[in-house]
Amino acid sequence: KKENTKKEINYELYNDFDISSKDPVQVLNSHTSWVYCLTMLDDGRLVSGSADKQIIVYNKETFEPDLTIKEHNSNVYSVIKLRSGILASCSDDKTIRLYNIKGNNYEKLQTLNYHKDSIYQIIELKNESLVSCSRDKSIIFYLNEDFKYQKDYSQSTSGSCISITQTKENEICYLERNGNENSIYFFDLEEKKVKESISSINNTGCFGPFNMITKDLLIIGGENKITIVNVNQYKVVKVIEEPNSGYIRGFCMLNQNMLLVGDNNGIIRQYKIEGENLSLVSQKEWTHTNGVCALLNMGDGHVASGSFDNSIKIW
Repeated sequence: KKENTKKEINYELYNDFDISSKDPVQVLNSHTSWVYCLTMLDDGRLVSGSADKQIIVYNKETFEPDLTIKEHNSNVYSVIKLRSGILASCSDDKTIRLYNIKGNNYEKLQTLNYHKDSIYQIIELKNESLVSCSRDKSIIFYLNEDFKYQKDYSQSTSGSCISITQTKENEICYLERNGNENSIYFFDLEEKKVKESISSINNTGCFGPFNMITKDLLIIGGENKITIVNVNQYKVVKVIEEPNSGYIRGFCMLNQNMLLVGDNNGIIRQYKIEGENLSLVSQKEWTHTNGVCALLNMGDGHVASGSFDNSIKIW
């Protein structure tokens, strides 16, 4: 098992970041379909997952592919680096796969196939267990036993589980879509049950991904809207209208007070966090020729964006 060598982000490098003044320093065109997700390895290399079924690890200097992983049989929706250094991915092919990346090679460690439909997201909890959410109307929890992940238990949902995040030490939050109804649920990890919920939030357009922007505030993407939820009060505290933005999907914290948001029209907006509100301070249009799916703080003063136009850009 690898030692925990998590790369620390130098947030001070982003204090003067202004997306409106940025031009891409690199354009990566190694994928042949939508780029759904981005992450970083401990050695500072960028990793992407795509609808072309591939995961690509990029050279830090040239941004040419160092390694291409072709293990999934369908869209790769989420790829994350675990605290152990292991890379984990989930897919439309109903599986989670884990890899040990060794330079320009990899070792396939494990395939988890407990879900019966598309897996939209995986997260690692603070205790290093895994959680996955799926179209099959379930959330599954996994424990790491003897360096292998095993299913611990599952939580049934009444609709497709679209997105998931850890909100507190002993709590996760997940978004559930049931027809035209969208609800979020707060799940107690100790009692293993739903403790609070916010239902019928389809009027806010909330069915995009989650992101915690402070220890108290959760942000949710949606159609022409950004919704902010106070996770202590379990209520929506602000809905920010962004007309003509389409679906808002990508989020990236630059530092404790600044947030980047991407949308379906290729616009990246930069907001300042002011209490329970967001104040627009900058934006850049036509960052991509299609929607922005993912944004990533690279930790070195740069930001990566992945798009439905199949490209990744470094800003």
